[in-house]
Amino acid sequence: MKNPSKLLEKKYLVPFVLITSLFALWGFANDITNPMVAAFKTVMELTHTKATLIQFAFYGGYATMAIPAALFAQKYSYKKGILLGLGLYATGALLFYPAAQFQMFSFFVGSLYILTFGLAFLETTANPFILSLGTQETSTRRLNLAQSFNPMGSFLGMIVAAKVVLANLDADKHFDELGNKIDFSSLDEMTKATDRLHDLAIIRDPYVALGLVVLVMLVVIAVVKMPDTAHQTHIHPLQSMKRLLKNKVYRSGVIAQIAYVAAQIMCWTFIIQYAENLGLTKEAGQYHNMVAMGLFIVSRLASTIILKYVNASRLLMWFALGGIVTTTGAILIVGLPGLYCLVATSVFMSLMFPTIYGIALGNVGQDTTMGSAGLVMAIVGGAIMPMLQAMIIDFETVGWLPAVNASFILPMLCFVVIAIYGHYSYKKLAVNNI
Repeated sequence: MKNPSKLLEKKYLVPFVLITSLFALWGFANDITNPMVAAFKTVMELTHTKATLIQFAFYGGYATMAIPAALFAQKYSYKKGILLGLGLYATGALLFYPAAQFQMFSFFVGSLYILTFGLAFLETTANPFILSLGTQETSTRRLNLAQSFNPMGSFLGMIVAAKVVLANLDADKHFDELGNKIDFSSLDEMTKATDRLHDLAIIRDPYVALGLVVLVMLVVIAVVKMPDTAHQTHIHPLQSMKRLLKNKVYRSGVIAQIAYVAAQIMCWTFIIQYAENLGLTKEAGQYHNMVAMGLFIVSRLASTIILKYVNASRLLMWFALGGIVTTTGAILIVGLPGLYCLVATSVFMSLMFPTIYGIALGNVGQDTTMGSAGLVMAIVGGAIMPMLQAMIIDFETVGWLPAVNASFILPMLCFVVIAIYGHYSYKKLAVNNI
């Protein structure tokens, strides 16, 4: 007799491993891109607000393509959706080569937009596919396990960003006789043109290499047989959407996911600016980001184990309360302790994305594919909120606080939303045994 609480059956092992590897691939893209906001701001002489067009394009691509990806997967298969996603991913990454040649910020933004079309296909198909590889009882734990490989890819992306990109930008290597850093915008035009040519090539190369890796994964997945465990062609998309809109736990879950993605991207993108405001370099700021990611990975693995014994909604609420405490510290404490509070926030963010995902999709039945699209569209939070935070940072000071400190009120409010969802979903589902 099959044990219903088994996390993963042997017959699904190879598909699980291959699809889980994709979580690392899009994690790498996410976290090599976050530091590019600071890099492009310097090299292309942009305001904080304009530089966040990088994030707007990156996460806006999810919102644009999530529903088309769900419709495609529903009509054809999860495997074909994944293959198309990998193709778009590779295309966007390889377009960084001509973007660097033309030295056009808009070209880079467009390339990232196409790249995230691919990521939207991958996330819309891979997340529900992992949920379907076994019983519903273990689905949230299974997704947490698969999502544990996402921050590993993210950590590698951070290392590449710090050691390959930020550490080698010539625009940040100009100093006067006293050792004080010279602002790039004050240099003569010939020096700036030379630095820009060099630095854009430095930014370009990791993306081109990534595009080639993605093409290899496309070939591997194309030749491996995948089980079609959950995709259904007979469900009408409009009927599915209507049912989902009536589902309060799902609907609230989309809002919570918007809040989570916004909080994550704000905390990880602007940790460099927070560190720079304390007199640290971009590279040093990125090292703090890497520590945050290390804590995130450990906490994600630990929370996957804890979820075996603690209700997912209650654990989500507790972690959100922890995030409120640490972001409040990042706002009110001016100095290195405030930076450490910001780093510690990653401990509490660790379980949020897959747990919200699992809770929201836990009782949608046959509407999983379209439900997944709505949760992937929620990633648009990463496009809008960082731009609002950048607008705050551009003020330089807010009252008695440095503007970069005050800007973290936005992720703090996001954690409030997530804590409310954790409490609500626990009362709605666990108490009622749904």
